[in-house]
Amino acid sequence: MTTFDEREAGFEAKFTHDADVEFRITARANKLLGMWAAGKLGMTPEASEDYARAVVHAEFEKSGHEGVFDKIVTDLKVRALGVTDDDVRAAMAATQAEARHQIMGVA
Repeated sequence: MTTFDEREAGFEAKFTHDADVEFRITARANKLLGMWAAGKLGMTPEASEDYARAVVHAEFEKSGHEGVFDKIVTDLKVRALGVTDDDVRAAMAATQAEARHQIMGVA
């Protein structure tokens, strides 16, 4: 194996690792966001876990974070809890930072 092949394999391994880490951060952030919303909705701990899993799955139903955002906003507005879109976006940013910290140990 040449030096170029070794470098290429190293870059591919790093790319795969980085993609895996970002996936885990996103999934953790979505779970944290689901738990935040479940708290706003007054759910029991068991229902909160189920709801958080549904929020994680919402990432795959619609492209990117908008599926998660739409689910949270819709669920909160149905209950007329007075939570704004900006509140949800702020919670999304906070949970993303917290998830990154939990997974990587950095802010």
